[in-house]
Amino acid sequence: MKLLQELFAQGFLSEEKMNDLKKQVEKTGKTEEDIILEKNIVSEDFLFNLKSKILNIPIKKVNADQLSPDVLETIPEEASINYKMVSIAKIENFVQIGMVYPEDIAAQNALRFLANQENFTYQVYLITPSNLASLLKQRKNISTETKKALEKLAEEGEKILAPFEKKSPAATIAEDAPIIKMVLVILRHAIEGNASDIHIEPGRDKLTIRFRMNGVLYPSLSLPLKVHPAVVARIKILSGLKIDENRIPQDGRFSIKINDLDIDFRVSTFPTLYGEKVEIRVLDPSAGLRSFEELGLSGRSLEVVKAAIAKPYGMILFTGPTGSGKTTTQYAILRILNQDSVNIVTVEDPIEYSIAGVNQSQMKPEIGYTFARGLRQILRQDPNIIMVGEIRDEETADLVINAALTGHIVLSTLHANSSVGVVPRLIDMGVRSFLIPSALKLVISQRLIRVLCQNCKIKIKPAEKINNYILEKIKGMPASTKDKIKIDDPLFIYSAKGCEKCNFTGYKGRVGLFEVLSMSDELAELIQKNPLESLIFKVAQKQGMLTMEQEGILKVLNGQTTIEEVVRATQEI
Repeated sequence: MKLLQELFAQGFLSEEKMNDLKKQVEKTGKTEEDIILEKNIVSEDFLFNLKSKILNIPIKKVNADQLSPDVLETIPEEASINYKMVSIAKIENFVQIGMVYPEDIAAQNALRFLANQENFTYQVYLITPSNLASLLKQRKNISTETKKALEKLAEEGEKILAPFEKKSPAATIAEDAPIIKMVLVILRHAIEGNASDIHIEPGRDKLTIRFRMNGVLYPSLSLPLKVHPAVVARIKILSGLKIDENRIPQDGRFSIKINDLDIDFRVSTFPTLYGEKVEIRVLDPSAGLRSFEELGLSGRSLEVVKAAIAKPYGMILFTGPTGSGKTTTQYAILRILNQDSVNIVTVEDPIEYSIAGVNQSQMKPEIGYTFARGLRQILRQDPNIIMVGEIRDEETADLVINAALTGHIVLSTLHANSSVGVVPRLIDMGVRSFLIPSALKLVISQRLIRVLCQNCKIKIKPAEKINNYILEKIKGMPASTKDKIKIDDPLFIYSAKGCEKCNFTGYKGRVGLFEVLSMSDELAELIQKNPLESLIFKVAQKQGMLTMEQEGILKVLNGQTTIEEVVRATQEI
């Protein structure tokens, strides 16, 4: 190979540095590629494009998710690892082989031997080490592992439920039975893929497994419908649910250790036409307990929230649709308020994350343990801080208002379309308007948007329509925010591209869009006189409140997300 010499010829290395690196290659036994990449002299893509020209072998970049297990298994796993080669396409007996070191004589000999043994012809392409790593990882993906479990299952026939032994919900799942193994594989790949939810859905002729990642559902696996009862039974055993009850919905939870992480799972079953559908919420404590900055709070919104939680009493309400991150934001606040000197008591439905030092209670309406009843009991527990899962009725509304007025910090959620809609909603629930200003300190309305992958996002000049849309929204922002925005001419924003790090979606992770309404003297006076939503909005904007759409525009200008995500989340057309 002449990679070091070529880099010297192109001016990337001095002669002294080139000779020094050659000595390192001889001394360590590493390849030129290894040394060059370790020293970060050029990027991997640049280096292997250069190598492609030197060897006159075409280079390919392969999306691992698009390859079937049958293609990847053409080359045995041990050979793939030892000789850094993998099959990347297959048409009948013709196979395309990706190799990191096609110049390696031993690798070429091994490939010829395999081709003779398996009776296939081949063409060699150059691939990068990182691309090989992603392809090898795919070999161990959910489809391959569940396929092996299915093969073992077919051998055992009706003994499918025999290995099931009821264990405590906190026990680690054993891997000695095919269905147990299959469920573990599904759970593990959900964790590794950063999925927030797992949907197990029986259909007319197959069982479909889907993962929700970054707020979007993706099909992950299809299984024979005959394994559905066993998969559901295994999940029910883990969750402590009734195995023989499939006529009504059931709720449960369990904890297991996966990849040395203790992960909680919340389970909900639901009877459908073709059998029980199971929804599993993945509750990774490390993902759920985040700081304000990690949640996406910034600027004035962050300042207002910090000021509100510093007060010794008052109510903080959250609003937004299911799955908008309300509970995660509440837990972020509890995490800050959680001190040895205070008593925090909650009544939730369900308890999503366990927080050390917080007394958390699960609501059970089937035995009459409602939010209202739980809140009455909480007030006898000498609390400083109270969290109530949701204000659903007039009784609960009155109790939380009185708790806030009598010196407690109260956190809860309420269904409303926006932060300014919370006040009229409370009045509709029977809360007297003159009590609201004294009790209510803060309202946080939120949605979740996907974050651009920072590795592959691209800078673009927006179309005229989008350009005008952004400028129009900036124009309507409060002066305190508008004055801080620097607008380039021409205007540039970022767009999603897609790479291996984000599974070629262009997005990685999610943050919140927030609309934060803080109580003020002017708002208090308005609420007591004429609490119309439109008037409340005008006063809130006057005191600096940003709408979720306006905050989304700021995140677009900062390169955090795309205009499409903001429009989707705020339902603008």
